[in-house]
Amino acid sequence: MTLTDDPIAGLPIAFDLDGTLVDTAPDLVRALNASVKPCGLSEVRVDDVRAMVGRGARALIERAFARQNVEAGQPEIDDCLTRFLEVYRDQIAVDSRPFANVEAVLDRLATRGARLSVCTNKPQTLAQALLDQLKMSDRFERIIGADSGIAKKPDPAHLFAAFGGTPALGVLVGDSEPDALAARAAGAICLLFEGGYSEKPVRTLGADRLFKQYDEFETVLTEAVSARLSAKA
Repeated sequence: MTLTDDPIAGLPIAFDLDGTLVDTAPDLVRALNASVKPCGLSEVRVDDVRAMVGRGARALIERAFARQNVEAGQPEIDDCLTRFLEVYRDQIAVDSRPFANVEAVLDRLATRGARLSVCTNKPQTLAQALLDQLKMSDRFERIIGADSGIAKKPDPAHLFAAFGGTPALGVLVGDSEPDALAARAAGAICLLFEGGYSEKPVRTLGADRLFKQYDEFETVLTEAVSARLSAKA
């Protein structure tokens, strides 16, 4: 197969960040607990955080209060958010690591001519800082965070910004409902990682394909793209 025969060549592929490319939960839970403990909350467990990530830091803090049935007004949430961002910014990649085989897959996709980007509800500066520290930034054409001047996922405008336009066919790789909804609204192929962070069972979210680990990702991707192209033919 030549590069021009490969359905992946030239294909825009946008990846969610937390829970899709990188296991960030250990550093997120450290920052979350530092932000909410002064408000009287008990420590949140790392496994609980994995089911709460996906809609941004403010939502993560609000869910921490809700899970412990503690009411908090917006000024209190704002204070927690300030503390969270300070702690997280300073300790963003202490224990965060790419999921197994992610970097090798990204390199092979680039070799095949795919156009790679990041589409995350994480603030832009934090997403950039995390990928910089993990030495992953150079693998992507663009990194689009939640505060990049556009609506965040599940709004499809966020995804189109990551794609760099409105392609005839694009792929969003994620792990949770905002990813699935954004892909559906954009008419993009949706691939969901079963090892990520989702508050709902991934199999209920209507993805085109699911994958359990990255050593099967390229096969799943090729199958999904081929099926979509065949349906359009």
